[in-house]
Amino acid sequence: MITKKQISLKEAQQLIYSVQSQLEIEQKGAAIAVVDEHGELIAFARTDTCPLPSVTIAINKAYTASRERKSSRELGDASRTYGFPLTNFGELRYVGWGGGFPIWHDGTIIGAIGVSGLPEEEDMALATQAINELKFEQ
Repeated sequence: MITKKQISLKEAQQLIYSVQSQLEIEQKGAAIAVVDEHGELIAFARTDTCPLPSVTIAINKAYTASRERKSSRELGDASRTYGFPLTNFGELRYVGWGGGFPIWHDGTIIGAIGVSGLPEEEDMALATQAINELKFEQ
């Protein structure tokens, strides 16, 4: 029998709340997605002023980070550096913009978070802040 830790709905909602709270303070809009270790959606929120394309992008940033076990930005940087398109993975949902981060527990991936709607650096900072606030590994 295999026993493993999984990110719970409650933890996913706490991650979303962390990002949402900061967005409200800054009066900014974004989409926040939390997925399980396979990239399947657990929880999602779109703030009132979120640009609509950011909905799919946030989900895909989290999906990418979870499936590849690295940040979406890392994958994008590697793609740009080595000149291979992300479509070479055979997965059209992969994105290379920053804002998607895997979430680890005791060396095992338990999920990922994706934030989209702001400049890339802000998306990354919000996702990282939420992971750190909940004391997850990234």
